[in-house]
Amino acid sequence: MISNIIQFRVRYGETDQMSFAYHGNYAQYFEMGRIEWLRKLGISYKKMEETGIMLPVISLNTNYIKPAKYDDLLTLKTTLAAIPLVKIKFEFEIYNENNELLTTANATLAFINSKTKRPTRAPEYLLKKLNEVKV
Repeated sequence: MISNIIQFRVRYGETDQMSFAYHGNYAQYFEMGRIEWLRKLGISYKKMEETGIMLPVISLNTNYIKPAKYDDLLTLKTTLAAIPLVKIKFEFEIYNENNELLTTANATLAFINSKTKRPTRAPEYLLKKLNEVKV
């Protein structure tokens, strides 16, 4: 499946009293990964919303193996888990600068028609892009 990698640093405001990245911030990290994954395909999440498609998270499972700390440079790998139909599934891995696996996660999002608020199929332009890269 298609993967994308981004890097970012843990900011001071994202940490708890132990200087560890607060667990609640990981959902935002995964969102950054998904948005950049789409961008790598040439798809803008903003334009997807403008064309009437929303992607709410319906499931998020996170496994915290080791803590990320303030100022750590993290590498986030975002991978498409399966060809999307009405749902799209991603897997995530976060590594530190020593290439130690810190966190794994998976998320499922649903394609929702913004007008009807009902599930809809993955947009054709997304499926076409996935076919072009031979998923």
